[in-house]
Amino acid sequence: MTELSAQRRYAEDAAVVLSGLGLPPAYGKLLGWLLVCDPPWQTSSQLAEGLGLSKGSVSTGMRLLETSGLARRVPVPGHRGHAYEVRPDAIIRIAADATKFRAFRELMEHGLAVVGGEDAPGTERLRVMRDFYAFIEREVPKLVERFEAEYTGKGDGDG
Repeated sequence: MTELSAQRRYAEDAAVVLSGLGLPPAYGKLLGWLLVCDPPWQTSSQLAEGLGLSKGSVSTGMRLLETSGLARRVPVPGHRGHAYEVRPDAIIRIAADATKFRAFRELMEHGLAVVGGEDAPGTERLRVMRDFYAFIEREVPKLVERFEAEYTGKGDGDG
């Protein structure tokens, strides 16, 4: 059995963590790899070879990563085609987008209307979820702003 590189082991660990959150293992492997690989951009072939994934798994996983906003396509210097990379600020951009939180809050509000309003019997689960998403929708942008102020205050220009 071949010894896995530290980067490959990290990608495998990421797959385990993200699988626990209900995401496909290939998604976790790809994200983990793109966070630690050198160069920071990788072609589909490099991803498939480095992670032992089929081209189909790479294609599906990268489509998910692109759709979620964690990865983006970039031109490959000196080659035709494209590669993928993770933006250093990707998770901040995703968290700062309140659209998801608003959509869930609105869904819970719709659920309350469906069952007869906020005071109808058995609505606690909808109210708690609605209130949680309203809280997140309101507070996450403030947290992102605080993080960015602290992070840029460190003088680290890598983001």
